[in-house]
Parts: sequence; structure tokens; C-alpha cells
Amino acid sequence: MSFPLLTATAALPAVGAVATAAVPAAQRTAAKWLALLVSLGTLVLAIVVLVRFDPGGSRYQLTESHPWIKDFGVRYDLGVDGIAVALIALTALLIPFIILAGWHDADPLETGNRRWRPTQGFFALILAVEAMVIISFEATDVFLFYIFFEAMLIPMYFLIGGFGDRAHAGSDENAAAQRSYAAVKFLLYNLVGGLIMLAAVIGLYVVAGNFSLAEIAQARANGSLHMATSTERWLFLGFFFAFAVKAPLWPLHTWLPNAMQESTAPVAVLITAVVDKVGTFAMLRFCLQLFPEASKWATPVILVLAVISIIYGALLAVGQRDIKRLVAYASISHFGFIILGIFAMTSQGQSGATLYMVNHGISTAALMLVAGFLISRRGSRLIADYGGVQKVAPVLAGTFLIGGLATLSLPGLAPFVSEFLVLVGTFTRYPALGIIATFGIVLAALYTLVLYQRTMTGPVKPEVSAMPDLRARELVVVTPLIVLLIFLGVYPKPVTDIVNPAVKQTMSDVHKTDPKPAVEAAK
Repeated sequence: MSFPLLTATAALPAVGAVATAAVPAAQRTAAKWLALLVSLGTLVLAIVVLVRFDPGGSRYQLTESHPWIKDFGVRYDLGVDGIAVALIALTALLIPFIILAGWHDADPLETGNRRWRPTQGFFALILAVEAMVIISFEATDVFLFYIFFEAMLIPMYFLIGGFGDRAHAGSDENAAAQRSYAAVKFLLYNLVGGLIMLAAVIGLYVVAGNFSLAEIAQARANGSLHMATSTERWLFLGFFFAFAVKAPLWPLHTWLPNAMQESTAPVAVLITAVVDKVGTFAMLRFCLQLFPEASKWATPVILVLAVISIIYGALLAVGQRDIKRLVAYASISHFGFIILGIFAMTSQGQSGATLYMVNHGISTAALMLVAGFLISRRGSRLIADYGGVQKVAPVLAGTFLIGGLATLSLPGLAPFVSEFLVLVGTFTRYPALGIIATFGIVLAALYTLVLYQRTMTGPVKPEVSAMPDLRARELVVVTPLIVLLIFLGVYPKPVTDIVNPAVKQTMSDVHKTDPKPAVEAAK
């Protein structure tokens, strides 16, 4: 029996979460180091998964299969394709940086009312989320996926509601109420989506008789499983609705700005760079593979919603006065690009969308974590409270600029390649939508450069005149992310080589081929 590598990759952070939570209250530093070591161990396992994965091999590799709930045909089935491998690597890469960036975010607060902050719980919850996200990427049993798709909401709820900005957390009852509101809104939106998906999961079992993704997809392909057109469409809508909430897609996005605003910067990164990727990943793995005809039927509406997300998110980002809300609306715009690429039904679009998931995770982490370091120094999220930071903290300002330029998809930085592929893939089949979506790039340049100009340039405000530059721990967090943004911007081939075979198989699932160019290239 081979070593269960996929199980180990998800189990290590789960066990680490329990161990971290069990560390005595007085040993806060030990709990931090334990969580960091566990996250680094998980990264090592993710790298082993990446190395052992053969892009030219079978669709699902490193598979594990064991009976679980025999009476209902539920199995513990795991397997990874190129898309899942890339996202597992992204998740495992970001968690150590999230832990390091939040090193002091859960330290006890000394206020008039003296609030207790469970430091161990903060880091244990982060590891718990990592475990659930990883196994969601690995699950090839629909019911198994659903359990962890929903279960990750619980630790995220406590991270949002229990741990806010150190500049604001615990300072007054209003701040606590705002955090509670954001956490409840996050939970309710995603629970509603999950309940609708549960109905669809049950419906799928009634039709197919099992929950195995591979078996159902194979039965659909060879004609041994037939779904009525109306049934397939209703099931597709049940799955897609839940994924669109998680993604988030307009108009199901409104929970995200509140959640990111009230969270610490590392938790905000956990939300948008890690957890939300499960939604777009699931669109590729489950919606397109299980319901190919319904996916094509719904494509025109989904593409319109994606374009609205791109423009709407960018426009609202332009008008934001809060740094975190600006990044949140920018992320809504970027997720619009990802969904646009998925449902453009072209190989360029889907390759770009998958690459965008990876690149958006890195760029958002870089920008938001540096923004978090900035906010912790000044004690304010408001853009108007800053000015002239580059004169007193040039390294902080420089890394903030690179993160911002990546967000606007500057050529030479990683998101440009993915955004370019999405737009090319969309334009070849839906030129009008591709042209409209391009305006999102113009708006991204506007909100990013205005943010930098208002916070980093101009006269030095008295409140930031003594602001320290990035410290060693903060440089350890930011530097690798900046290096990755530049490396993948210049040489994205390592990622595209992994994801492209999986994209071709997804295109085959929906029986789509790339449109022929209007003009053939000269031979």
C-alpha cells in the first residue's frame, strides 16, 4: 500500500490545529512557532505532491479510495489534476506567510475592559481552514467535497468575528458589533448557498446513484447515465449558486467587503486568496464536468454577470475611502475575470482563469499584507489619514507599489499573463464581452495609482512622520511574494505546463473546441 500523500497533506494542518489549540494559554509564543512549523511541513508535502504529479499522466493522480458510508454510496475518494495541484501549492505557500504576518494579531489586548484574546485559537483556526481547503481541492467524491466546502465556514466565522484589526479590535462596542455583523453576513450568505447545493447534491445522488465524480462523469460521457434537460439545469444551478457565493460573483458578493474590512489583514488574505478560490475551482471541477450541457446553456448569463462583476467591482474600488474595502472590491473585479475565463469555453480562457487563481492569490497577498503592516502602524484604514509615507518608509512604499502594480496587471508581473489569456480567450468567442471587460484594466490602473498617490506621495503628514519601515519579519513575508510575482510574470511556463492538460480535459467534458482564427497563420 502506497503512502497516502494527499491525506497526509490535509491531515497535517488538521492535527496541527488541534495541537496548537491544546498549547497552554501561557505559552503563546510556543503556539505560534508550532503553527508555523506545521504550515511549513504542509508546504513540504505540497511540494512533494507537485513533484510527483505527472502533467502528461492520467487525469486524477495520487488517488486514494476507501469506503465511508456504504449505505449511501459515499466514499473517501481523493485525487488531483493539474488545477488542483496548482491551488494546493498556492494554499500551502500562502499559509506560512499569513501566520508570520499575523504573528502579533492575536496577542492579548490591554484596554479599559481588558479583553482576553485566545492567541492559540487564532493560529489553530488558520490551520483548520488550510486543512479543509486542501481536502476540498483533493476530493473526488461530491459528498466528501460538500462536507468540507461547508465546514470551512465555521473557523472562518470565528476568525472574522473574534479577531479584528488591532487598531480597532476591542476598542469599543461598535467595533465589536461591526465584526459580528460581518461574520454573521459571511456565514449566512455561504450557508444559504450551501443549503441550496445540498439539495442539488441529493438530487444528483437520486439521478446517478452514487457521489463519485469520476463514475458520474464517465457515465455521462458514455451515455449510460441520462439526465433530463430540466433536471440537469436545476442541478447545475444548485451547484453554481453555492460556488458563485463563495467566489464571489455579482450580485452575491456583498458579504466580501464587510468581511475583509473587519478582519485582520492576514485573515483578509485567507478569505480572498485561499478560501474564495474553492468556489472558482469547483466551477471547473464540478459544474463543467458533471453538467456539461447545462453549463453551455447558462454560459451567456454567467458571462454577463462576470463582466458586470469586473466593471462594478472596479468602479466601486475607485470610490473607496477604506484601504481594505478597496482591495475587496478589486478582488470582486478580478474574480469576474476568472469566471469570465472559465465560461468563455476556450482553452486560452480556462488556462488564463486557472493561472489567474494562482496569480491573484499571490498579488492580493502581497498588497493586502503590506497594507496591513501600514494600517497597524498608523492605526487607521482610511486613505485620507495617510500621505508622504514613501519619504519615511521607502521599502514599505516600494513593496506596496509592486503589489499595487500587480493588481492592475502591469506587464512583467504575474497577473498580466493570466488576464491577457482570459481576454484573448473571451474575445475569440465573445468579442463584445471581451472589449467591455478590457475597461476593467483601465479602472484598475485608476484605483491603484490613486491609492498609491494619496497614501505614499505628497507632504508627510505629522501622524506618519515617525512611521518605521518594514522590519525583518515583515520583509520575510513580503520578499518571496514579490519575487514570485516577478518570476511568474516573466516565466509562467511552470504553472501553465501543469494546468493546460487539465484544461484540455475540461474542454473535452463540455464538448468544446477553440474557434478557428479568422485568418490562418502563414506557413
